[in-house]
This record gives sequence, structure tokens and C-alpha cells, in this order.
Amino acid sequence: MSPAKQDDDLSGIHCRLDELLLANDMTLTELSRRVGVSVVNLSVLKNDRAKAIRFSTLAAICEALKCEVGDLLSIGRPADAAGSRIT
Repeated sequence: MSPAKQDDDLSGIHCRLDELLLANDMTLTELSRRVGVSVVNLSVLKNDRAKAIRFSTLAAICEALKCEVGDLLSIGRPADAAGSRIT
């Protein structure tokens, strides 16, 4: 498998940041201010394009959104993009 092909493979991890922001009536900009992470980096995470996340960032996001890691991250494609969840 070529390196370019590996970059195209999905990790299978979906970020539910949009849903949690909506549930907390918070914008990405406000979350950025609260956790000290740029809007650009949060957008990468929100759009499932992140390759990694620091535990400190993950903890700060969960604290700001009053959620657990499992509320923020899930395994499988999002239901709205796939039509149904992969199990």
C-alpha cells in the first residue's frame, strides 16, 4: 500500500463535536477561547480530519462541554453520512 493510500484510509473514529456544541449552545469560536486551541484545529477535529489529539486537549474539550470522552468520540461512521451506523 502506498503512503498516499494510507493517508486516505479512515481511522473509523468519528468526532461528535458538532452535536455537543449544539447541545451546549456554544460556538466553535467560544470553545476555542475556553480550551486554548485554535478554531482551525478544532475544525479539523470536528470534520473528522484529525490524525491525533493530545490528552490535555481532549480533557479540556470534555471539561468545557461537560461530557465524557465517549460522548465526544465514537467508532464508526456518523449515522447521517452513512445512512446507518457500522457495527
